[in-house]
Amino acid sequence: MNTAYYLKEVIRELENTTQAISEEVSEQLVDAILAANKVFVAGAGRSGLMGKSFVMRMMHMGIDAYVVGETVTPNLQEGDLLIVGTGSGETKTLVPIVKKAKNLGGEVAAVTLSPESAIGKLSDLTVVLPGTPKDKEAGQYETIQPMGSLFEQTSLLFYDAVILRFMEKKELDSKQMYGKHANLE
Repeated sequence: MNTAYYLKEVIRELENTTQAISEEVSEQLVDAILAANKVFVAGAGRSGLMGKSFVMRMMHMGIDAYVVGETVTPNLQEGDLLIVGTGSGETKTLVPIVKKAKNLGGEVAAVTLSPESAIGKLSDLTVVLPGTPKDKEAGQYETIQPMGSLFEQTSLLFYDAVILRFMEKKELDSKQMYGKHANLE
């Protein structure tokens, strides 16, 4: 086997997982972003990195979006949305953040493998993404990839699809978004 083989397998896996995402729930997330005053995104590890890329694209579209835990992140208030990317839905550092957001009157959306998890149950909206070796054991999805790689890749593709849908609804294009691209690089 070689790298080309593995790339083909990863793409095949992504084709399978992306087809399993609910269009209805995806549209609800786009609408929640549109309705929110501010959008906050939280995640840990590689899931958190995918979330940071999502925040960057939202910023490029003019959405008031922030990564939880950064020094420039403002306070969450009623009318704001917290999006939490978490495979397990049980990440010990994220559960208290979700509880606090709910107590402050924020809406919470989970992007997770585990809708029955603590974070899934606390959330107002849950987008279920497949993608770990555990799914293979349950007979749901197949992956040759280690740990949560398939979930994290699916998250990034899902977030980019949400951006495209948002662009469509707001009639934005890439040229308009470049006006907000970093220029001190």
